[in-house]
Amino acid sequence: MKNAIVLLLVSFLTLNCSAQSASSNDKEKNEMKPAKNDDGEWDLTVIDTRFDYFLNAVARPLSQYTESYLKNRNTQLVAEWNSYYSSGRYRNVIESSIDYDPKEKYGLKFEYKLYQVFAYVNWRYGLRMNGLSGSDTARF
Repeated sequence: MKNAIVLLLVSFLTLNCSAQSASSNDKEKNEMKPAKNDDGEWDLTVIDTRFDYFLNAVARPLSQYTESYLKNRNTQLVAEWNSYYSSGRYRNVIESSIDYDPKEKYGLKFEYKLYQVFAYVNWRYGLRMNGLSGSDTARF
């Protein structure tokens, strides 16, 4: 009986590990792409429960930024992020590249949310990115 339980446990762990390695291969090919929502506005979905808390309680408000400022910062930050992704640095944090076209007019809300993703990664994981302004990193 004990052997059957051990055998079952080992086979379960083996299947579990192989499923995780397959999903990590998928993650290496991931790319975050902006998409338009039903209203025709660009939207970014962040699947992390702490991000909503960060956005509402920690991040500087939207009114503190201009769209041009955020677009310039996001252009730098996306390049830095994609460089880290390509080189394999910070694999425990950066699991995909970001498809961002600086010529596209995404709108203030999208630019703000994307910028706050970088600020969130700094706040949550301590990943310092050169494109973040000092006031967005000093608060954390």
